[in-house]
Amino acid sequence: MIGIFDSGIGGVTVLKKLIDLLPNEEYLYYSDSKNSPYGDKSEEELKIIVSNVVTYLINRGCKIIVIACNTASTLSDYLREKFNILFVAIEPAYKLAHDFAYNKRILVMATKRTIESDKFKKLYDKYNNSNTILLSCSGLADLIEKDLQNEIDIYLKEKLGKYNDINCVVLGCTHYPLIKNNIEKVLGKVEFFDGSSGVSKRVFELLEKNNMLDDSNGDIEFFDSSFDKNKENKFFEILNN
Repeated sequence: MIGIFDSGIGGVTVLKKLIDLLPNEEYLYYSDSKNSPYGDKSEEELKIIVSNVVTYLINRGCKIIVIACNTASTLSDYLREKFNILFVAIEPAYKLAHDFAYNKRILVMATKRTIESDKFKKLYDKYNNSNTILLSCSGLADLIEKDLQNEIDIYLKEKLGKYNDINCVVLGCTHYPLIKNNIEKVLGKVEFFDGSSGVSKRVFELLEKNNMLDDSNGDIEFFDSSFDKNKENKFFEILNN
């Protein structure tokens, strides 16, 4: 079974890519809405929170764990040292945007913690095209999690309204692919990049390399830490669309 977790249901955007590539695997998705949002937690708080989630997934028999949250992924090295299990972490797809249009105007949307993380700074410094805007979008994931469409549009207009020359948008949070249409209402037609495809390919590579590929029935189990039935309903609604 493949474990996958996020601070809410945003990681469903990663799960969909995994299912496309590995349709016969069994999946256990952990939505940690009890501790959402992750972006406003201290590093020490977050270490305790994600360690508890990982422990749950290991105890449920997961063979590999996908960190489908850019904020939690900043702790991937810590988790690999602490737990004896394979991890695949997501990161903003800045390299993809750079390779696609290195001389174009790029906007990176992410949480403050992701943008300020050493992990992202190394990635950014390596591929910085000197024509990139790093935009901290605190609170946006929470609005998406609650599906507050009107508030999302107001937020984006305020945050993005002054940028009228953007060619590429890096979606540095797994929730953000769910609002591509909302973003384009403000920016117009842009190219979007996120890390979900890279994650799914890496999971496949690791499972194949370690002879851990499964030919099961493709069952998907959902667990929410706040036991919110509405989360589960929304999760499967997005997953099946």
